[in-house]
Amino acid sequence: MSDLLSQYAEVVGEQEIRHMRALAKGLHGARVVHVNSTKSGGGVAELLNRIVPLQKELGLDVEWEIIEGKSDFFVTTKNIHNALQGTPVTLSEPMWKAYEETNRANAEMLENKLKEADFVFIHDPQPAALINHFPQRSAKWIWRCHIDVSTPQPSVWRRLERTISKYDASIFSLAQFAQALPHPQYLITPSIDPLSEKNIDLPQEEIETVFDRFNLDRKKPLLLQVSRFDRFKDPLGVIEAYKNVKSFQESVQLVLAGGGASDDPEGGTVLGEVFEAAKGDPDIHVLELPPTANRTINALQRAADVVLQKSLREGFGLTVTEALWKYKPVVGGDTGGIRLQVIDRFNGFRVRTPEGAALRMRYLLHHHGKAKRMGQNAHNFVKDNFLITQQVRNYLALMMSLKEGEVSRLEVVV
Repeated sequence: MSDLLSQYAEVVGEQEIRHMRALAKGLHGARVVHVNSTKSGGGVAELLNRIVPLQKELGLDVEWEIIEGKSDFFVTTKNIHNALQGTPVTLSEPMWKAYEETNRANAEMLENKLKEADFVFIHDPQPAALINHFPQRSAKWIWRCHIDVSTPQPSVWRRLERTISKYDASIFSLAQFAQALPHPQYLITPSIDPLSEKNIDLPQEEIETVFDRFNLDRKKPLLLQVSRFDRFKDPLGVIEAYKNVKSFQESVQLVLAGGGASDDPEGGTVLGEVFEAAKGDPDIHVLELPPTANRTINALQRAADVVLQKSLREGFGLTVTEALWKYKPVVGGDTGGIRLQVIDRFNGFRVRTPEGAALRMRYLLHHHGKAKRMGQNAHNFVKDNFLITQQVRNYLALMMSLKEGEVSRLEVVV
């Protein structure tokens, strides 16, 4: 067993590693290409940064490619993303043209690699139209949808569906997210890597450094949300919930920590709104962190008294699982993949409103014993369900089933 696999075995057990190796044996040397729209920023890039090395360690020939585009392309794909999550948007023909032309140009640049692959994983809508430029395909093409498309804007979904239907299979995080498609559909939940800098244990001294570094008060309970500055993450709702807690004469402080992604043109606007809402309150700390600030995020999550993820729509929410892994009960939005991660009253609370979030935060701040028990439940729940080895194993099982042609046109749950 390699050093890397041995490290994972210490966390998940040797049986899990043996299972992965057995599946990988039938795929040894298989050429796999992952394609998405950004190398850093956002959950997809974070997942691929950990999945690709592990797949290579198991004997697959894996490459990760990033599509390139101009601002009009990323404005369009952000609108597509929002529309797929149910937000009414207007996509003009010039916007669709920018989308299609950018995918065509990238198809030309990636032609050789995609033609030589055995499996091509296309992540989310941005590079989905690449498949239109490979009518003669020997590889198995899989569309990996990381977002909630349960109630998409019909006109946008109909147009995208014509492309997605060409794939050999698709992957969704939850059954509720899926749409009817004429190919096998797999359910694979995202995961976290317990060996990454964002999730490894940290010495207490390092955790303590965040208080001085960001001018935080050690005497005040720390409320934390880590996420991109995105409307669907509802940072303004988090600030409202914090103010509600404070109105009960609670001595608390709030940290909103995050950054942007190169494929999200709205991030700067949302960040400006957050600064405006936080203005005048010295206990609100808005931290713009680079994509490399993994140990800092780790320390903040471990230092926090309450972790929030008050999303309005959420495909899965890796930051939820990260906090649960660190023994933190999470107050999360009652939506999407958070419902899969936060079991109400067991390892956190699900809420719909800022008032509800405030109520649950006050409960956790005043019931330390209950919060500690929920935190232990949280860690165990992640260990059993949401670690990267399980996700890689499921990807291997998916590839084996497609390779052997054992999958029917019915939905398959891996």
